[in-house]
Amino acid sequence: MHTNRYILADMEKADVIPSIVLSAHVLARFAAADSGNDAPSAQWRALGLLERQGGMRVGELAAAARTTQPGMTRLIGVLEREGLVTRSTDPADTRATRVSATPQGLTHLAEWRSQLRDSLAPRFADLGDQEWTVLSQAARILADHAQESTTTGEPL
Repeated sequence: MHTNRYILADMEKADVIPSIVLSAHVLARFAAADSGNDAPSAQWRALGLLERQGGMRVGELAAAARTTQPGMTRLIGVLEREGLVTRSTDPADTRATRVSATPQGLTHLAEWRSQLRDSLAPRFADLGDQEWTVLSQAARILADHAQESTTTGEPL
């Protein structure tokens, strides 16, 4: 297996976070392939956003998921047919539609996360306690910085 250990040792501080993000995307693809989960990643992004933020307007959800509104509308149609989301009229503006995850959708999301964990666990089986401590600290730091910005409402 090719290793990036030598490259990572010389990495500039500013390059660490993009490296983590790109590695996370690769690991997510591996986990999806290993588990046989062929659902689009946009589905998991949308359900994750709805889990964290509650019901959202279609346009807000599209912007947060970094996709187009027509694309999100199509995805919501699929998710609604599968019973993973519901649509309702926004009480603040009856012309707008709000989308919410259903209990089934949240269960589906939790199951997907378990599939990720179970599929990826063998890749990390050789880690020692110190490495798990480092990864746990990194996960906390990343989660803290993945919170909504208090000034813009945009993800950091």
